[in-house]
Amino acid sequence: MPDFSFLLKVSRPRFWLYLFGPYIIGLAAAASTRGELLSFGTVVFGLYFLFPANLLLYGINDIFDFETDKLNPKKREYEALVRPDDVRSLVLAILLTNLPFIIAALFFDTTALAAMAGFLLFSIFYSAPPVRAKTIPVVDSIFNVLYIFPGLLAFALITGNFAPTSAIIAGGFWTAAMHAYSAIPDIESDTNAGLETVATFLGRNGTHLFCSACYLLSALLAFPFLGALAAACGFVYLALILTSLYAKRYSDIFGIYKYFPAVNTVIGFILFWYVALNNLT
Repeated sequence: MPDFSFLLKVSRPRFWLYLFGPYIIGLAAAASTRGELLSFGTVVFGLYFLFPANLLLYGINDIFDFETDKLNPKKREYEALVRPDDVRSLVLAILLTNLPFIIAALFFDTTALAAMAGFLLFSIFYSAPPVRAKTIPVVDSIFNVLYIFPGLLAFALITGNFAPTSAIIAGGFWTAAMHAYSAIPDIESDTNAGLETVATFLGRNGTHLFCSACYLLSALLAFPFLGALAAACGFVYLALILTSLYAKRYSDIFGIYKYFPAVNTVIGFILFWYVALNNLT
């Protein structure tokens, strides 16, 4: 087993809220009482979407991305580089931290089990063969719908149903935009490694426009649920994309990209309380 500090770095703590945030927002959207919001099952799987699920998602990503990552300065300065010698122990750590939750999920009803299965399949095959969706331009962004499944699972745990279709699609556009934008700083290293992504396919300016369209559509679809808050959130993201569009260097875009986790955290916090205060009694 690698040391915990290495596993923690692989799990990208700054991105934990990308899974945990949708989960608690899904709980808030479904729960009508505090008891439903904080039941034993919802708390246990809230813990899952912190360290274990993120270790699965990003660990598998790093295992299959060594040839690209070794050329990417971001992996040496901002994230962990998983070398071939690390793979066996990392796989063991992923299994040990995830299997208990996967086994527990087998006792869910059909809807919640489907949400859990969707999260696992999209998370694994985004990076792993035979699909390796991250190497298929545009499909790579679509596969980032994986970040919605924690929210679908949370909603299903309480209601036994999936969330409204338009809300799911709105979330899908948001995750596609976030993925595409994160790929822009990697255009040079991905091109050098021969890796095709949505950003290498559309180019720098084209990817910015793609992100803008996705954020706009997400805000429009979320408007019936969130009203003016959806418009405000859409404005914030579009402003960031516009600022990035006029950045001169990839390093400047990466500097803007580093603000996204903080922006997402603030917006997620506001969304949670907006939904919770409107639903909970």
